[in-house]
Amino acid sequence: MAQKPKAWLSWSSGKDSAWALHIMRQRGDFEIAALLTTVNQKYQRVAMHAVRESVLELQAVAAGVPLVKIPIPSPCPNAIYERAMADAMARARSEGITHVVFGDLFLEDIRKYREENLAKCGMTPAFPLWLKNTRELANEMIASGLRAYLTCVDPKKLDCSFAGRSFDKQLLADLPAHVDPCGENGEFHTYVVAGPMFASPIDVSVGEIVERDGFVFADVVPALAALR
Repeated sequence: MAQKPKAWLSWSSGKDSAWALHIMRQRGDFEIAALLTTVNQKYQRVAMHAVRESVLELQAVAAGVPLVKIPIPSPCPNAIYERAMADAMARARSEGITHVVFGDLFLEDIRKYREENLAKCGMTPAFPLWLKNTRELANEMIASGLRAYLTCVDPKKLDCSFAGRSFDKQLLADLPAHVDPCGENGEFHTYVVAGPMFASPIDVSVGEIVERDGFVFADVVPALAALR
């Protein structure tokens, strides 16, 4: 039997990357060899989602997939980001990785950016969720048992009261009509705690909610830490 090509999966800690992992496992096209995440060196958190490294690592354990972290500064100029990614892709190639999987849904400019930069590195992207209807997709995720919290909200696009809420049917019903149900336009970002991509749920709680750099962040902490 021919060996499956190996891929790394771009992991944001959110629902779209988690669902991409689930779909790729169902399809069986690739061996998902690692989850790839950019981590803010200054705050030791996942870039943009602001998820602590400690709870990021809990996801990798639950998914049963090794985690590859790319440290980036804050703020991170684009040139530095691209150099860090190129270094990571060089490592990937040395380990026999040929593809990188993304959970992008419909933003053409982001897809083009990924395709062009990976081509420079001799890598091929895969987009298993591309052009899925986001309302149908959101409902499919929830019906599957996926559970997540909103960890970052852009108050220019969505009321700050949504920070820390569960990603569930009630949330979808409460979202304003102009907000994408999957937050694909940057309205919100999530942290997944359960779903078919995990062997078991992750026990976390929503802690402090703060406004910083124009965004509202909900801190997700391990449940034991929240009790201390």
